[in-house]
Amino acid sequence: MTQNSSRFVNIGERTNVTGSAKFKKLILSGDYEAAVEVARDQVENGAQIIDINMDEGLLDAHEAMTTFIKRIAAEPDIARVPLMIDSSKWSVIEAGLKCVSGKPIVNSISMKEGEDAFLHHARLCMAYGAAVVVMAFDETGQADTKQRKVEICKRAYDLLAGIGFPPEDIIFDPNIFAVATGIEEHNGYGVDFIEAVRELRMLCPHAHYSGGLSNLSFSFRGNEPVRRAMHSVFLYHAIPAGLDMAIVNAGQLDIYDDIEAELREACEDVILNRHPDATEKLIALAEKYRGTDAAQEKAEAEWRGWPVEKRLEHALVKGIDAHVVEDTEEARLSSERPIHVIEGPLMDGMNVVGDLFGSGKMFLPQVVKSARVMKKAVAHLFPYIEAEKDENSKGKGKIVMATVKGDVHDIGKNIVGVVLQCNGFEIVDLGVMVPWSDILKAANENDADMIGLSGLITPSLDEMVTVAEEMERAGMTMPLMIGGATTSKTHTALRIEPVYSGPVVHVLDASRAVGVAGTLVSDSMAEKFVADTRAEYAHIRDARAGKTAKPLATLEEALADEHFVKRGLFREQILSSSGEKTLPALPVPIAPEFRAKGPRSY
Repeated sequence: MTQNSSRFVNIGERTNVTGSAKFKKLILSGDYEAAVEVARDQVENGAQIIDINMDEGLLDAHEAMTTFIKRIAAEPDIARVPLMIDSSKWSVIEAGLKCVSGKPIVNSISMKEGEDAFLHHARLCMAYGAAVVVMAFDETGQADTKQRKVEICKRAYDLLAGIGFPPEDIIFDPNIFAVATGIEEHNGYGVDFIEAVRELRMLCPHAHYSGGLSNLSFSFRGNEPVRRAMHSVFLYHAIPAGLDMAIVNAGQLDIYDDIEAELREACEDVILNRHPDATEKLIALAEKYRGTDAAQEKAEAEWRGWPVEKRLEHALVKGIDAHVVEDTEEARLSSERPIHVIEGPLMDGMNVVGDLFGSGKMFLPQVVKSARVMKKAVAHLFPYIEAEKDENSKGKGKIVMATVKGDVHDIGKNIVGVVLQCNGFEIVDLGVMVPWSDILKAANENDADMIGLSGLITPSLDEMVTVAEEMERAGMTMPLMIGGATTSKTHTALRIEPVYSGPVVHVLDASRAVGVAGTLVSDSMAEKFVADTRAEYAHIRDARAGKTAKPLATLEEALADEHFVKRGLFREQILSSSGEKTLPALPVPIAPEFRAKGPRSY
């Protein structure tokens, strides 16, 4: 579940004139400067892809699309995330593709106009180097059952494979439709989507899956508590089934465990179609949550009366930043040192966030909101932390820290950096999306004592392995610390430590970073600590190998297995009259879609 949750990508939906009245008004009035701020706000709130749509009857969609893309290309903090070019008109999509730097995503193509048009658009997408969203839509209409979703997507996958389209650039949208509409035929829409994705993962290797989440709860528009609950319950079940991404509003998600049990069960009954009367029960229950603003205000007033430590934890888990500065100041005044506020209630809150995220009950957009609250609290404390430093607290060592290439999340790294600085370490912070070459260069130029790598999402893990491999290739021997929500001691032991001969240590959280770093620079403790850590990681590898290793069969046992030797000819060749036991060279068939067709043109 941890891996699935951290791999999930949320797509920002507010730069879409059909979905955001505010954005539409800004574009129609030509206020592109303010429209760019809408995109920036999405990225700051955790959007990892921005969906851009200019399909409005009063707009010159071609002009609006190209103008807006050029504007955000000049904003580094926005341009760092991929763009999804969204339009029902191919000419608008192509106009956008001509302006994009980096790898874009086309939203969307389908087979509704037949295979020829579908493949024509796919070839153009491939020529532009774009990934593509493929709608579950064919000549007869949209797929509304599991069977139709699977049939259409598999057919599209095979067609795309036939022209050499990279399977990892295919994103299927099997259609999220509204449930609880009162129409019996719609009752299975939720579970059909989930089960179709589960089956397609097996049938279409390396493809991805997406959907428009807000469609699911359309029947309850105006009832935000029910809509939020439905979205969170749906993601809780769909992500493990294989949903990689979705168009999500971070404000329309609840933490799974925080949803009232009665409402959560009713939503699951509807989404999973567990009972014939599930819709009626949810509709009846929804009345209880309609107009609950007053109840929410009362609940908010109640938590404001809690002890400051609990208020800070609550604010972090819920992503509420309205009172965090005043609460942080109150906690600082009651603490012996400002760093104790970070090491105490703030870290306690982030640990709760980490546990919820790891168990799949909290999603990345919510984690990003929590991180912004933490960042605000730490920013308030930082001047006080700096002010109490003295010369005697410095000189423990120099650490180069970076969030690795492919990951834009920095809150964990920033917290660890502050805590280490407060304990006498000099930090060289390289920021986010840092390639291995820059990390190694900075370590050499700054004569660093160690390197610290951070990552929140699963692709970070592979990049950390690359950094370790390059450190080994460069002949480095300094310690390498690994941390972040998606990392683990097991992954570090299995994948990272074996490729680097220097010390490699997984650090669970910021509260342990000081002890680990201090031990690694200690003349008296480092050698034993490194030896103990290596022994522990070797034990993890041995235990894992013991679970997965299977004893090899003898030649006689293999020959007796009909799946191994199906024809007598092979048996005779293996057991030749000369007594030699050699296997014949057998031809390996290659599927047509995987045969090389020469260099791909982009």
